[in-house]
Amino acid sequence: MAGVSDWFGIGSTVACKTCYQKVIEGEVLAFDPQTKMLILQCPSSTGRSSLNDVHIVNLSLVSDVQVKREVSPTPIEPPQSLNLHRINTRVRNQIEEKKRMVKAIQAGVSPDGQKLFIAIAKTIQEITWSGQNIVVLNTVTIVPPYKVDNIQGNIESKPYLHIKKVVEKHLKDTAVAAASSADTLLKDPQPQLLTQKTSSTQ
Repeated sequence: MAGVSDWFGIGSTVACKTCYQKVIEGEVLAFDPQTKMLILQCPSSTGRSSLNDVHIVNLSLVSDVQVKREVSPTPIEPPQSLNLHRINTRVRNQIEEKKRMVKAIQAGVSPDGQKLFIAIAKTIQEITWSGQNIVVLNTVTIVPPYKVDNIQGNIESKPYLHIKKVVEKHLKDTAVAAASSADTLLKDPQPQLLTQKTSSTQ
């Protein structure tokens, strides 16, 4: 591992190359020199300027670290200490989410169902698969094809009404994104291939 420093100033820009050759570049939010855990804030992978991705990087597992822009640390505000309990909980939740998605794929769940599951899981942790059905809070079930009409449960309960709003918003956002993509293709069609005729003389 090259370029690892014993200290990273909060606000510095650092680029890390993982053992999978993936480069993660972002602004330092926190660094723990004892555990070599670095937290980077990066531009959102969704492209939305109002959001950010946060990566937790174990510097013991990276092949290279480069400081792109260094900010001198201030003695008045020391670096934030890492909450290892929260980090471990987050890692466990991510592992469980991956397991649930693998289970869904093995059950033959459609991409629409997988996307809806991810959308709901962002705000509700108590969510799982039962075959191809999404079960939320053990009281609400969403069956294929995962539309509003496919939500099953007590229609007057708070969980049902909340999940219904989440599904409606997800479907609306999906429709808007699809319409925007189609509009872009119409405005910027692919150029037609030009063919050149050749003649031969006998």
